[in-house]
Amino acid sequence: MLGMAGVAVRFADTTIFKDVSVQVARGDRWGIIGRNGIGKTSLFEVIMGDLTPWEGVVTKVPGTRIAVMDQHRVFQPDDTVWDAAAGAYRELRRLELKLADDANAIGEAGDNVPPELLEQYGHDLERFEHEGGYEVTARVDAILDGLGFDPAEARIQLASTLSGGERGRIGLAAQLAANADLLLLDEPTNHLDIHGIEWLEGYLRSSGVTALIISHDRAFLDTVSDHILHLENKTAKAYTGNYTAFGEQRAHDRLSAERAFEKQSKALAKEEDYIRRNKAGILALQARGRERRLSRVPRLSAPPSDASVMTVRFEAKSRGGDQVIVAEDLGVDIGDRVLLDGFSATVRRSDVIGLVGSNGTGKSSLLSVLLGQREPSRGSAKVGDSIVVGYYRQDLADVPRDKSLFDVIHDLRPTWTRGHVQDHLGRVGFSGDSVKRKPESLSGGELARMAMGILMLTGANLLVFDEPTNHLDVETIEALEDAIAEFDATVLLVSHDRTLLRQLTTRTWMLKDGRIEDFPGGFEEWEAAEADRKRAASKASSAARAEERDKEKLARARGNDKQAKGPKPVTTARRALAEAETAVGEAESRVKKGEAGLKDQALYDGKADGARKAAGLAKDLERARADLERAIVTWERCTVELERLETE
Repeated sequence: MLGMAGVAVRFADTTIFKDVSVQVARGDRWGIIGRNGIGKTSLFEVIMGDLTPWEGVVTKVPGTRIAVMDQHRVFQPDDTVWDAAAGAYRELRRLELKLADDANAIGEAGDNVPPELLEQYGHDLERFEHEGGYEVTARVDAILDGLGFDPAEARIQLASTLSGGERGRIGLAAQLAANADLLLLDEPTNHLDIHGIEWLEGYLRSSGVTALIISHDRAFLDTVSDHILHLENKTAKAYTGNYTAFGEQRAHDRLSAERAFEKQSKALAKEEDYIRRNKAGILALQARGRERRLSRVPRLSAPPSDASVMTVRFEAKSRGGDQVIVAEDLGVDIGDRVLLDGFSATVRRSDVIGLVGSNGTGKSSLLSVLLGQREPSRGSAKVGDSIVVGYYRQDLADVPRDKSLFDVIHDLRPTWTRGHVQDHLGRVGFSGDSVKRKPESLSGGELARMAMGILMLTGANLLVFDEPTNHLDVETIEALEDAIAEFDATVLLVSHDRTLLRQLTTRTWMLKDGRIEDFPGGFEEWEAAEADRKRAASKASSAARAEERDKEKLARARGNDKQAKGPKPVTTARRALAEAETAVGEAESRVKKGEAGLKDQALYDGKADGARKAAGLAKDLERARADLERAIVTWERCTVELERLETE
């Protein structure tokens, strides 16, 4: 589907990358990884044709439809959320409205239908069916639901009222909904909670779509990708397999390259020493011969090291008390909405707590209450007297915007020399003239590294991280992970990065429906326990249904009078659900029959009766679809009622 051979990108005298060669087959899912600023976005621009490579060739199958997320996410003023998600189908939706108007006009005209209207209606109807018009609504609804939006509410809510994170999710929804052959996904998990990430994983794996995915989420890449393209040292190397397989192959390749480099370096040093010692002696002729041969030997480059990765280290200046935070009957409200109620817990020294939950459940608000930055609605939360808090904010607001990077650090450490300040900035990736830059000119990843640099100077014995991986590349996330693992104090971590949570946490807080489940184990243990709970609940539900069926059979066999006088509520609910399922099936059959009827080419042979039949069939199809939607709503209501009765 896509090929790149020897592709290079340069800006002025700066080479972004070179010698990039890769072949993407239909159905492949490639994870694109590398340091921030290495050229991942430029690679996408080359594929899209928005950037002409300095050298090399990019080939695509003719007619390939590519969908890329609109980073600006600009919506029309009157766009609803649903309209924004279905942005790729604007013309198709206009055609649908036109078909409805034309069908009404044909029906009202009777025998006096203009021939040109009939012909145009036939062409439009055929085009609408060919372009998948009948499947658009279901497709967009399913994607919106998977990404955390209510499809019904999305039809009335204006896109202009969405938050930044919600706009990101709608941008992703529009990209997935587009009927594209190739998806270019740039950090698709950034604005998703764990449920949304898991849904996206399932969607990409089951849809068979071809995708190139820039991501820093290692668990996501492990689940989704079957190839990895690693950009490093101004070039790229392709690996087969997921992220874990890439890590193993890369470690092996690096070890082999280091050994080869060391072996050649020793051999070259030995030859150069021989040449130096004998250049002017009786063996000068041999020395000059060796020198000529040495000049023609291709030199191996030293394998790229991780020295350029941010060097993070957190050190607590004081041990602090054993009770770090104490919450008693804590309640947190925003307006009339209850985010949390009746929460009591004690955070103890050396706990590494993972706070997880869906988007919008109030995790950031809870942090501000726990840290005393906001008054609780009920109860109390107190930080220990000897506790020093270091807080990494999701919005990176703690990085001053009106000073140079050098001045930001120097103000925090006024006794430091210029060398000390520059050394510290170098640890987070800023060197040379870059220390004179102001934070307002930094990218998201650079701001995140600067925030880490400030956090390292707090000497805190309680570190609180609110989504620390959002702007960081994979290598930097791994460096942060190592630093937290080595930190000998307490950590409270809000994150959707499952790998980070699995590696670090010793305790899990799951925030859901205004309550926190305080699980006495790490996130990986919580995942296993949650899977066990779901299996047990499913098994119990199946057993209860089987037992109820057995009781009903026994009652019928014995001619039980009570059973005859009136069925139990559960039995009534089951019957209602069965009737609803039958109604859905019948409505689906009518829809399929209507769609099949409209595909009959005989309707569009130019005869007036054919056009009238087509218009009538179109109206019948719309009624069938409306009946199907109502039947589905009834089925959903019956399902919820039956689940409630079975639970009781």
